[in-house]
Amino acid sequence: MTKTKTYRPIMFVGTGSDVGKSVVNAGFCRIFKQDGLRPAPFKAQNMSLNSFPTPDGLEIGRAQAVQAEACGIDCRVEMNPVLLKPTGYMDSQIVLNGKPWANKSAKAYFNETDRDFLFSEAMNAFSRLENEFNPIVVEGAGSISEVNLWKKDITNMRVAVEKNAATYLIADIDKGGVFGSVYGTMMLLPEQERKLVKGIVINKFRGDITLFEDGAKKLEELCGVPVVGIIPHFRDIYIDDEDSVVVDKKQFKAVEGKTNIAVVLLRHMSNFTDFNFLEQLPEVNLFYAASPEDIDEADIVLLPGSKNTISDILFLQKQGMAMAVKKAHDQGKAVYGICGGFQMMGEWIADPHHVEGQIEKVPGLGILPVETILTEEKVTEQCSFTFQNGEVGKGYEIHMGQTIAKQESPACLVNGQKKDGYFLNERTWGTYIHGIFDNISVVNRILKESGKQLATQMDFRQFKETQYDKLAQLIRENVDMAYIYKSMEIE
Repeated sequence: MTKTKTYRPIMFVGTGSDVGKSVVNAGFCRIFKQDGLRPAPFKAQNMSLNSFPTPDGLEIGRAQAVQAEACGIDCRVEMNPVLLKPTGYMDSQIVLNGKPWANKSAKAYFNETDRDFLFSEAMNAFSRLENEFNPIVVEGAGSISEVNLWKKDITNMRVAVEKNAATYLIADIDKGGVFGSVYGTMMLLPEQERKLVKGIVINKFRGDITLFEDGAKKLEELCGVPVVGIIPHFRDIYIDDEDSVVVDKKQFKAVEGKTNIAVVLLRHMSNFTDFNFLEQLPEVNLFYAASPEDIDEADIVLLPGSKNTISDILFLQKQGMAMAVKKAHDQGKAVYGICGGFQMMGEWIADPHHVEGQIEKVPGLGILPVETILTEEKVTEQCSFTFQNGEVGKGYEIHMGQTIAKQESPACLVNGQKKDGYFLNERTWGTYIHGIFDNISVVNRILKESGKQLATQMDFRQFKETQYDKLAQLIRENVDMAYIYKSMEIE
């Protein structure tokens, strides 16, 4: 099926957070690609600790990078011009057009930043995308019915109105209260915005969909727009998760008979997608360690990235987790660190420029003979690497810091020239490269050190391509695509 028309943007908004907007958006991106169009994703403002560098070294939210992958195109900064990266309970780093712009509290960001300026920057980015791609597949943020935030809105219905987007409201029926959330959301919208909502998508339905036919009719009567799709809850399709809210739904215990890989649970963990490939391997049980006892159960310990390394190492020390990791290392268990986790494995972490706060220096775990100085400049780049004994792979770097070794022993050579990380031995090393465990050669290496071998050699990138196609097929089977295309026609 090939479509040559030009379409207005389509936008997916939600009754709340974590209703599945990002995944549905990715599915439609793949559908439009399959149908011969040239789609591109867009989200004006994203809040996430999962980010990704564009090919030209700018930073965007991971969800838009995933959606670009579903479109079959490289990610670009225009796809997510405003990114908020929480650095504490109420503070965030603001990344504007791919570069750090400011650090603000939530109150200062919403009350003191020029919202019209940020919206203008977002719409300029949208226009640049619109000149090259069609349709633009837009994602909203959180709930569109937060009336107290409407005057500050730069990412939800203000975008829909500005771009005359065919808008679809997504509700997660698995959360319960779907009638109240959908009807309440629709009735709270001003008439101008309500007219843009062309339909409702019920997401994460469990059981026999036909049992909700009467429910769908009642929603249509109440809201005045059709229920255009009821998407089943699925567990057999893998799509990268947007943010660490999903960590709460992951495994938190060891399993007998498998290689148990523990990811140390940090309060400011970033880029937890570093471990998604490991989760797909049948020989592996990847779980998140929240206590010293969890570390004791692990065969391999992974220290993840962090948006606030100093705060997180102090937290691990206070909770007894730091001692547990050092104990695992002393017992000969494999311990590996990525980015902030690599920094924590060293002897000291210094913050002379107060990048993360007022504390200027803290001791690390003392496992690796390195020291880190946090810097004001951020490294953001995609990269290729050669590991210690010749394995090659791809990944990316996003970090603020320079790590200095007492004696040079790099874990990797990046882009054929830059030395990265520190290699102590086969069971102890750290690196700044995110996505290193997406490479089967590296995974084989760490499992071999624990006496295991993979039965199948999965290509993670090809696996993800298959998953996008499966998601697209699921949506096609459960959504009225003819209605969707009709609503996107330019009036």
